Amino acid sequence: MNYLNRAIERELQRAIKTFKAVLVTGARQVGKSTLLRNLFPSRRYVSLDDPFLEEQAKNDSNAFLLFNSPPITIDEIQRAPILFRYLKMRCDEAAENGLFCLSGSQQFHLMKGVSETMSGRVYILELSGLSLRELNGDPFGERFVPTLDYVLRRRETAKPPQDLWQIIHRGSYPGLLNPDVSWESFFGSYIKTYLERDLRELSAVHDLDTFRRFMIAVAARTGSILNYSNIADEIGKDVNTVKKWIAILEASGIIYLLEPYANQALKRAIKTPKLYFRDTGLACYLTRWVTKETLAYGAMAGNIFETFVVSEILKSFSNNGLDYRHFVCYYRGKDKKATDNEIDLIIEENGILYPIEIKMTGTPKANYTAAFQILDDLPDKKRGTGAVLCLCSEPGVLRENVMQIPLWYI
Repeated sequence: MNYLNRAIERELQRAIKTFKAVLVTGARQVGKSTLLRNLFPSRRYVSLDDPFLEEQAKNDSNAFLLFNSPPITIDEIQRAPILFRYLKMRCDEAAENGLFCLSGSQQFHLMKGVSETMSGRVYILELSGLSLRELNGDPFGERFVPTLDYVLRRRETAKPPQDLWQIIHRGSYPGLLNPDVSWESFFGSYIKTYLERDLRELSAVHDLDTFRRFMIAVAARTGSILNYSNIADEIGKDVNTVKKWIAILEASGIIYLLEPYANQALKRAIKTPKLYFRDTGLACYLTRWVTKETLAYGAMAGNIFETFVVSEILKSFSNNGLDYRHFVCYYRGKDKKATDNEIDLIIEENGILYPIEIKMTGTPKANYTAAFQILDDLPDKKRGTGAVLCLCSEPGVLRENVMQIPLWYI
C-alpha cells in the first residue's frame, strides 16, 4: 500500500530544523512510525518494541546511545523512560538541531518523562487519525475557524467526500485504507492489543472483562456530557474507579474530554466536560453499528456525526502544531428565563469567540443558533462569526454574522 502524505509533515519538517528533539505522540495505529520512516528515510531508525533494544536502553542508556548516535529516530520511547535523562544531556552538549526524532503511544509515560527532563529541549506534536483533507489529498493546511476569509480560501480546494458515512463508519486509522482489511478483524485486534498490552502497562487494571464493558458504555455516550455516576451504575463499579478509567482512555488517545467554557459572567453554566471518542470507527465497533447504513439511520447517528465533526476540527489544529485544548470548548446552561441553551463548540482566538452548532442536516435553520447571543455580553470578549456545520452543499449566510458551512470545509 502506497504511503499517504500526512498534513502534519510541514510542521514536523519545520520543527526538526529548529529544535534539538521532536516528539510525535498519538494513539496506537495512527501512523507515527510510518510517518517518521517515510519523512526521514536517511535517519537511522530503532524501535524499542525490540526486546533487546528496550533492555539495553533501560539498563545501559549510555551504551545504547553510543551505538545509536544522532541523528536518529527512536520509536516507542515510552518503553524506556530513563532514556530521557541521557537524551537531555546529549541535547545540552550539542550545538546542532534535529538530533532526536522520538515517538510513542502512551502519553502517561511520555509526558511524565518529557516534563521532568526534556522541558525546553523538545517540540511535541500530536498525530491523529487520517483527516478528510488527507483522505482527499487536499493540500489546504490552515486550522479551521468559521470566518468568511477562511471559507473563501477553503473553497478553492474543498470537495465533498464520495461516501461520507462509509468514512465515518470505517474510521480514521491508516491500516483500514486497505480495502482487504476486515473492519471487524481490525478493531477486534485493536481492542485485544489495547486491553492485553497497553492497558497493563498504563495502569494496574486486572478486571479486563469489566473494562471492556466500560469502554462500550463510554462509546455509547460519545457526544454527550460526561456522567461518571451513570457509567458506574451501568458497569457495577464505583465512581472513583470510573474516573480513573476515564483518565486512562484520555491519556491513551481513545477519548477526548471537551471542557465547558469558563467565565464568571455565565453563572448558570454546566461545569462538566463532554466526552468524545477520537475515532468514530472504534466507537461504532464497540456499540455494534456494523454497517454504514444502519449507522446513518440509527439512534446514534447524530452523536457519531457530531463526534466526527469535532474530531476533524481538532485535527486541523494539531496538524498545525497547536494544542487544541487551548482553543476549543463548549457551553451549556440556562438563561435568565431558565431556558436550556447549548453551543456545541466554541473556538476562541485573540479574545474572539466563534460559536459553532453541529447539525446532521442539509437544510440548516437560523434558529439553530439562538444560543449564540449568550456570548454577546461577556466582558473583555467579542463574538465572532458563528456557523452551523452541516451537510449543506454550499456555504451561505443564515443571518447576520452566522453562516452555514459544509463539514468538508473543515
